[in-house]
Amino acid sequence: MGELQFQKWQATGNDFVIIDNRDGILTNLSSDWISRICDRNFGVGADGFMYIQNHNECDFEMKYFNSDGLEAEMCGNGARSIIGFAKSLGIIDRTTSFQAIDGIHRGWVLQADHYRIKMVDVTAIKKDAHGIFLNTGVPHLVIFTKFTDQLNVFEQGRKIRYSKKYEPGGTNVNFISFDGNSIMMRTYERGVENETLSCGTGAVASAIALEYLHNNGMSTYEIKVPGGILKVSFKKISKDHFQEIFLEGEAKMVFKGTIKLP
Repeated sequence: MGELQFQKWQATGNDFVIIDNRDGILTNLSSDWISRICDRNFGVGADGFMYIQNHNECDFEMKYFNSDGLEAEMCGNGARSIIGFAKSLGIIDRTTSFQAIDGIHRGWVLQADHYRIKMVDVTAIKKDAHGIFLNTGVPHLVIFTKFTDQLNVFEQGRKIRYSKKYEPGGTNVNFISFDGNSIMMRTYERGVENETLSCGTGAVASAIALEYLHNNGMSTYEIKVPGGILKVSFKKISKDHFQEIFLEGEAKMVFKGTIKLP
């Protein structure tokens, strides 16, 4: 059995195993193999698994899988990490465009270990009994609370994620408090099925939900997550329509290694 090189990246604590698959060696990956790679006791350990492959029109295509082995629509922190990965391979320099499952994204290398990505437009926001529900590439529920540090995020987030209201796909659940344009956020992440140290699409959802609900007239928010700090900016077109959405923050390669081919 052959071996495959990988890099391990983390973006404000959200961590990923990333592989260069431009030669097409990875085909028909099983969810079981991916979940074993992401297992923190028996594998490399990660919140998600990604690989780069060739694309006819963009610099590359990003394929992303949660740690449960299932392909997901989008991951903001993963996208920032894969920009750094592509930079390390010499595929890109300072700017890029790449294909993800939710469409084509633009990305920027701002400085060493600091990256920005343009997210998809948000055009549908709903207020329900739990909080604000919206899709920023993946579905998110944003719940406002006074004390994010005192919550049992795993217990409360899991209960909502699997509630009948959000069937069949479920939802990510973000608990936030705020002071001006500074947001404190903790997230239960669908597919990881646990609290994560950071969630990029959740940070975008939280900033937009706050502006949607309170209409503060702000276009930039700082999101403090357990793994660090993210910045979200956007252009508000109408109450429930946001464009020019950008997510930026730190991402770093942690180590390199090899894994056995499936």
